[in-house]
Amino acid sequence: MERLEVRELVYFTAVAEELHFGRAAARLGMTQPPLSRAIQQLERRLGVALLKRGSRRVALTEAGTVLLRESRTVLDAASAAARRTRRAGHADPRLVLVIKPGGDGGLLPAILDAYQAEPGALPVELVFSFGEREILLREGRADAALLHRPHHDLTGLDTQDLLTEDQLLVMPRSHRLAGRTRVCLKDLAGEPLPCWPDASEGGSNEPEVQDLGQLLHLIALRRMVAVLPSSISDQLRDDLVAVPVDDAEPTTLVLAWPEHATSPALAAFVRVAAAVAGEATGHSR
Repeated sequence: MERLEVRELVYFTAVAEELHFGRAAARLGMTQPPLSRAIQQLERRLGVALLKRGSRRVALTEAGTVLLRESRTVLDAASAAARRTRRAGHADPRLVLVIKPGGDGGLLPAILDAYQAEPGALPVELVFSFGEREILLREGRADAALLHRPHHDLTGLDTQDLLTEDQLLVMPRSHRLAGRTRVCLKDLAGEPLPCWPDASEGGSNEPEVQDLGQLLHLIALRRMVAVLPSSISDQLRDDLVAVPVDDAEPTTLVLAWPEHATSPALAAFVRVAAAVAGEATGHSR
């Protein structure tokens, strides 16, 4: 089986991203001739052309586009593995959990208490992030994350469902819809909505939301409304109101961690989180 070296992938990725051998060589801290030879050798080994070379420009072939995508995945995984290895070797190992402020469905205090009672439990370090939680996880900067399906990309992650919630419209008490007992998504036409840091698409001209306090304050100032999981109702200010959104897709709070993780401490944390969530929702797990 043909095995590619990480060095080869680093070289190719630099050329593929720069589309210029001179700039790629400078980025790598090497001269251009050995870089060109390395890419030619890689093409010979694979038996395909990766680059279209012209007198003025370099372009990717279809095969090169595929290898660039796969190379980024491999290099990201290698970097994440190095970070996890360094963290595992620290004198004070800990379990790093990345969460969104207010995004635990009210389950986290009980999960942390139950986990600390487990034999061999590690200290849990909480990292708060309104966006890019799954990126921190994939980069090896965290061991686990609380994410929401369908809003996050869970590719390459193992998950444990914790809590499925209906959606509420959160708005000021003076809002035109505040007197309604239920609303539909079409009722929100023209309403300013938050710009989420981890949104895959644009569409909102409002300020990017950085934390829950900022979001609730902007809603109270009548700058926007927001559709949020039903557990948010316990954290609302007195000047805000929430009503169900009948046709909004429910969200599921999931505990996510890297595929093929073998940490006993992480396995215990997942097991405890599932048990606590099951008791809270009345389901056995």
